[in-house]
Amino acid sequence: MCGRYATTKDPATLVKEFDATDDTGEHKPTADHNVAPTRKVPSVVARHPKDADGTPRQDAPAERLLRVMRWGLIPFWAKDASIGNRMINTRSETAASKPAFRRALKRHRCLLPADGWFEWRRGPAKGEKYPYFMTTTDGSSLAFAGIWETWRDPKAPDDAPPVVSCSVLTTDAVGNLTDIHDRMPLLMPREQWSRWLDPDVEDVSDLLDPPSLEFVDRLELRPVSDKVNNVRNNGPELLERVDGSTDLDSPALFDKGTLEVP
Repeated sequence: MCGRYATTKDPATLVKEFDATDDTGEHKPTADHNVAPTRKVPSVVARHPKDADGTPRQDAPAERLLRVMRWGLIPFWAKDASIGNRMINTRSETAASKPAFRRALKRHRCLLPADGWFEWRRGPAKGEKYPYFMTTTDGSSLAFAGIWETWRDPKAPDDAPPVVSCSVLTTDAVGNLTDIHDRMPLLMPREQWSRWLDPDVEDVSDLLDPPSLEFVDRLELRPVSDKVNNVRNNGPELLERVDGSTDLDSPALFDKGTLEVP
């Protein structure tokens, strides 16, 4: 977790929902129903405005901005971008101690808006897996806690733009989510957004715990089509419920012995 998710809202909707300013420029995010690693994704950051010389003005309040980043964090010290393909997720429990993530956790935190994320539950037969889509019931966006970095290709021309990349923080699954997978994205409740994004706060260890059971219980765990398995498939049908034995509430699952009745 998390290897695929969906983010389908346009910038105008996201800036309103996250109380941000659109800073995506010419890189406007488009609807993606099957986000895969290395794709461009919308993100929300908070940064101090810069003066004419490009220096952040610490005396000015930080601004919340909607930007676009590459999913798969490339540490600033990396020699090439390929390392980012393995860093789409960061364990929240160890992010503060790992060289690839600790600077970003202190200085470069973001929120990654999502309609929801996909996960696969193991079936009774070897290799059998059922896809689920975890989403809100009211259509509001989830906010994945993320970190980001700016990387410059040492082989690129000096005037080449840097690559801004991100990683999703993950944590132990909570509640019914444990029936599907033991890990989940670190979901950030709205009341914690400001502190998580605050560039002047370095210690956010108190925000790294798994979300509350009450928060997770409001999610829908929706069985979906296995078309999501193929990254080339990308349409709204991937988010539609598929009724049948993959439903966690289906008696057929208990007959197979794949889940325990509470």
